[in-house]
Amino acid sequence: MDRPLTVNLQSMRVDLVGSLLRPDSLKDAFVKYGAGTVNESELKKAQDDAIRAVVAKQAARDLPVVVDGEFRRTSFMESFSVVAGVEEWQAGVKSYHEVLKRSDRDETVTHKGQDPILLNRKRVTQKLKLVRNSLLDDFRFTQSLTDRPVKVTLIGPDRIQQCYDADSSRGVYPSTAEFLRDVVIVERQIIEQLSQAGCRYIGIDAPGYTAYVDPDSLAAIRSRGEDPMEVMERSINADNEIIAGIPETIFGIHICRGNRQSLWHREGHYDAIAERLFAGLQHSRLLLEYDTERAGSFEPLRFVPKGKIAVLGLITTKVGRVESVDELRRRIDEAAHYLSLEQLAISPQCGFASSLRGNLLSEDEQFRKLEVMLEVARKVWN
Repeated sequence: MDRPLTVNLQSMRVDLVGSLLRPDSLKDAFVKYGAGTVNESELKKAQDDAIRAVVAKQAARDLPVVVDGEFRRTSFMESFSVVAGVEEWQAGVKSYHEVLKRSDRDETVTHKGQDPILLNRKRVTQKLKLVRNSLLDDFRFTQSLTDRPVKVTLIGPDRIQQCYDADSSRGVYPSTAEFLRDVVIVERQIIEQLSQAGCRYIGIDAPGYTAYVDPDSLAAIRSRGEDPMEVMERSINADNEIIAGIPETIFGIHICRGNRQSLWHREGHYDAIAERLFAGLQHSRLLLEYDTERAGSFEPLRFVPKGKIAVLGLITTKVGRVESVDELRRRIDEAAHYLSLEQLAISPQCGFASSLRGNLLSEDEQFRKLEVMLEVARKVWN
């Protein structure tokens, strides 16, 4: 049954990217499931319990939209694992023990880490086909827990394209354009079903767009004989096609430079792509990473068209230091020199747990950051 909207989703002044830190009890359940000591129904119960608890914590803080924290996934990429035809996204990860084996604080954010997903490009073995829309099940369960709108996230075509091994897949798809066409068909199915079930806010994870400003990524694209700007244009078109004509649903798109376990994978300012990207994407809300100097200045915000909201990812999810209200207000004031306050909002820079292990901060620090975000929004926009 559809739930009533309680907020104007388009004009929300706060947002969540999608993932939240998994509690230890849920991590333990994944480990035991991987080891074969608990079954699928026991894992599902642990997921259900953890989602109930995290939804209640969000509601208690009066967040206008809630997420399930991606608690049923080991990675944000798994929204595409429901599609037949592509080799396992988690190639190289033998078990959940492997995902969790390191201590929670054995990395630093000073390192530009490689993303293993991109190092293991995926071969397609048959035409893409949606097997089961598990995101629909996830939405229905979470929405049954609250009268607040539930945001659902899925990986976008651009990142899927960047993970695709075109050379090894030519027997199925002679060209990347043909592969991307079927990606669009499958993702439209997922999104249409979510919208029809009453999901009113869908977020697209699109970390790949920063590849078109990162020197190493640009070199890799060119080494494959591709023109980066042509690839970006193809991705923008695909991103627009998967949401075109979907009624009564707000779409956001999230752009960052990498987030797995508090690492970052790309560098480069928005300037070189902002005009084409911000104007070309048809999503109503642009969730933009802006927590470090790697993102550059706010000047590219001048290219955000009327009618869209630029959600400033000013709150880092990589470390536990909780930003102050004053420093965040100052940064919003800086951004307002290029885009009016009516077109601005605030959010964390990324999810808090792009993978099962999560970033290098505590759950308490995570929620304190969200509380500061809400306080800033009240003081700036109310």
